[in-house]
Amino acid sequence: MKRSIVFVLWMMLSCTLTAQKKIRITTYPGKTYQQIDNFAASDAWSGQFIGNWPDNMRNAIADLLFSADTLADGSPKGIALSMWRFNIGAGSAEQGDSSGIRDEWRRAASFLQPDGSYNWNRQPGQLWLLKAAQQRGVKQFLGFLNSPPVQYTVNGKAFATGGRSNIDKSRYDTMSQFITAVINGVKQATGIAFDYISPVNEPQWDWSDGGQEGCPYNNEQISGIVKSLSKALQRAHLPTKILIPESGHIRYLLADDDKPGKGNQVNAFFQKGSGTFVGDLPGVSRTIATHSYFSTSPQSSSVAVRSAVAARIQAIDRLTLWQSEYCILGDNNGEINGNKRDTGMQAALYVARVMHTDLTVANVSAWQWWLAVSPYDYKDGLICIDKNKSGGSYQDTKMLWVMGNYSRFVRPGMKRIAAEVDGATDCLVSAYRKPEERQTVIVLVNLGKNTYHYPLTAKKGKAYVTAASRRLQRQQVKDNMVVIEPESVTTIVTED
Repeated sequence: MKRSIVFVLWMMLSCTLTAQKKIRITTYPGKTYQQIDNFAASDAWSGQFIGNWPDNMRNAIADLLFSADTLADGSPKGIALSMWRFNIGAGSAEQGDSSGIRDEWRRAASFLQPDGSYNWNRQPGQLWLLKAAQQRGVKQFLGFLNSPPVQYTVNGKAFATGGRSNIDKSRYDTMSQFITAVINGVKQATGIAFDYISPVNEPQWDWSDGGQEGCPYNNEQISGIVKSLSKALQRAHLPTKILIPESGHIRYLLADDDKPGKGNQVNAFFQKGSGTFVGDLPGVSRTIATHSYFSTSPQSSSVAVRSAVAARIQAIDRLTLWQSEYCILGDNNGEINGNKRDTGMQAALYVARVMHTDLTVANVSAWQWWLAVSPYDYKDGLICIDKNKSGGSYQDTKMLWVMGNYSRFVRPGMKRIAAEVDGATDCLVSAYRKPEERQTVIVLVNLGKNTYHYPLTAKKGKAYVTAASRRLQRQQVKDNMVVIEPESVTTIVTED
């Protein structure tokens, strides 16, 4: 009888081991691609309120976004974003209902007062978050404008009329002076200097519906603003770099398409000989920024347009690409809809696929999310909150933690290296390494329902998993075997 039991147990163990789906991940440290600059998100628009919430609430939210600390079990406390985007408001908040922006949460305050003086006590919630980010180790900061200040706009509003640019060229210098004043003023108020300034946002869209602050521009107008701002930054002896053009769709980097004079932006701004060339101006970052909206499905077309953009970028000396804004918008060819919150893995896996494709096909050096914190019933926030200005509940999402699979471990200065996975067609792999260090970071996205086992070949290895029941949780690696759970994102950190 004992022999029979032993035999049965042996057979069960043998079958289990045989059934294990093992995968092999191969990295090629000698084959390098882009250097990573940062992973980021923005304070728009909830930052103005949550930054004033009770201390325990706002600190907990800041920890989720910025902390690089670990919990008792070795799991990350937060996702350790490496850059924070600060919304420099145009003043629609002070205008109230007369601003024409229906939703109070989408209005933004301005440091500029009607008499032309500045009040650096404005935007206190956002300034608190800025400091909270720095205190938790964030070292890069960017200020962005959705609209020029309402004092300088053609219609006196923070959104446009009839799809026309809302600032006249005679006001470019005034707008530039405002930007330099804000850079200095924020540094005075917080001790934090903006590394980058983004003066225009999604210039292809009309911004005429009063949904939020916004202003359209064509390439000639953007070029004029950049030339003015470059001079203003030089006069003020500011090292802040200008980031452009935050295109509303990645295809506008390649061609005019349906927006004459607003596309072909790689060549328009960075190809010498172009009438709107600004690539050699002092203070202009050798980076072109685009948004990944409406271009991520189906996967075949997502890859095609990103391949074309990568080739265009590579053709221009010393030019890099940032994906500077994304959340799940639209119906994405039926794959996933932006409507309704999803704090689980369906939305998170979609985001993971987008991040993987942007990083490995478009070769982006930075990947940045839109609303860090959202009060809406939509897939636009890494953290979801009650729409309550004085305090309320908050909830993390798996989108937050999946982004953390990258941001917490793939740090600025690392380079992406070649990697491939064998034995799993439903898995996506990318790898990163800092040239002077002996550490490799591997991010494996398992889109399928299979469980895989990865035998570590390195001397030391740690694994962190985001899955249905895990939030970037440290996995206890046994017998040098990493378990790749179904529908999960796993980060593996190895040392040579």
